[in-house]
Amino acid sequence: MNNRDIKVVSGGATYSLFHNIISVANLLKAWKEFKRGKNNKFDITEFEFNLENNLFELHRELASKIYKPNPYQSFFVCDPKRRHIHKATVRDRVLNQAVFIIFYPVFDKHFIFHSYSSRINKGTHKASKKLFIVLRKNSENWKKQTFVLKCDIKKFFDSIDHIILFKLIKEKVLDEDTLWLIDKILRSFEKTPNVGLPLGNVTSQLFANIYLNELDQFVKHKLKVKYYFRYADDFILISSNENELLSFKKEIEYFLEQNLKIKLHPDKVFIRKLKQGVDFVGYVILPNTTVLRTKTKNRILKKLKKAKKELILGKIDKEKFKQTEASYLGVLKHCKNKEIIRRFNRN
Repeated sequence: MNNRDIKVVSGGATYSLFHNIISVANLLKAWKEFKRGKNNKFDITEFEFNLENNLFELHRELASKIYKPNPYQSFFVCDPKRRHIHKATVRDRVLNQAVFIIFYPVFDKHFIFHSYSSRINKGTHKASKKLFIVLRKNSENWKKQTFVLKCDIKKFFDSIDHIILFKLIKEKVLDEDTLWLIDKILRSFEKTPNVGLPLGNVTSQLFANIYLNELDQFVKHKLKVKYYFRYADDFILISSNENELLSFKKEIEYFLEQNLKIKLHPDKVFIRKLKQGVDFVGYVILPNTTVLRTKTKNRILKKLKKAKKELILGKIDKEKFKQTEASYLGVLKHCKNKEIIRRFNRN
């Protein structure tokens, strides 16, 4: 066993990643993390009613390696585009959270700086802020011609190959018991044989970063691209040379198909000049300013209007309304927003 796969505890005893994941203490921590903001859900309340027994039973099944994931609940959401979500049972989601807690520090240190999805102290706001700084620098304060190649991967989560992903995890995790558990999680869902991850699992976000870290490393260390940003399956490359970006696009397409068995979305790959606006993570960056994407702006106004109506009708209390308002208005702090706030206050 490699040192990176063990944890030293009091008395000098060592435990594998597997024991760290399935420990009752970690399962309880995972439960608290998972439960946050979900107090009114019936299935969560039901699980909590017999919490101690449920966690100990989950621990027992994992320790004896008789654990089997339950079937997923399937439904669609619009956020704003229609997405097919597969939700695991509370028991299985707690386990996924427990895996995430232990796995995150193992893998996160290997990710590039400008990877912003599902990472601590990252996110959309940091991504747009850093991108603004880089674009200003590359364009020499908006004076120099700058081009951006923007790409999107076609049906990314539905196309992730389990065998490739498992191999990538195995490069960092040598503990056989942990690999047994990861295999169980991967086999619990597939769109086609050995392909696809469920959007509803917290582990899917981490697995996606592990998978696309291969692309990140290729772009940074093989193509030697200086300015590259990625958020989930959306990524951009920045250059002063349009032909250079066209060349990078061809090499990236080949790399993705040959090494990760995924493809760029043919309708969502394009090169734009900076002065036309760079659309990324819900914001559009223009010389000297950042504005909200029109669809994002309209969605926020619609959500705020709905929350205000629910408050008036007594469907939500003032505290819930304030939380919703703060959440959406927080997005507006990172862009030109006076007109949007004015429209909201008029409604």
